[in-house]
Formats: sequence, structure tokens, C-alpha cells
Amino acid sequence: MAESRDDRLDVHVNIELTATALSTIVKNAKRIAGRDARGGYRIDTAGLVGQMVSVFLEKNGFEEFVKDPANYPELE
Repeated sequence: MAESRDDRLDVHVNIELTATALSTIVKNAKRIAGRDARGGYRIDTAGLVGQMVSVFLEKNGFEEFVKDPANYPELE
């Protein structure tokens, strides 16, 4: 069962992302959003990456993934 937005928390983490993936996000965001009246781009790239990662995790079953102890990194 999917949770409502009220049941979610914002968690700020550091993730490893390839330069190619980040470059692709920026390129597509600029293409989709277009330039503003002054000719610049007003895109919150960090916010966009966060949203995209959240959607990816939801679509790919992150809740099921975390239920399996075999998926946890080695803890000391």
C-alpha cells in the first residue's frame, strides 16, 4: 500500500551520482524549463535530483528492499 505524502519524511543524505547522470539531468531540465525573460535558467537542480531519486526509489520498491537484511551494508 502506498503511503500518503503526510506519511513521508524528507531525509537529507549524500549520494554518489555519476557526472554523466547529473549532466543529463541538467541538460534535460534546461530543455524542458527553457530560459526565463532574462535569458537564464531558474532551475533548482539539487531539488530536482532529490525529487527524481525519490520517484526512482518509490517506483523500484525501496520499502521491500530495506526489509531484506541482506541488502544492508556491512555495519561495524
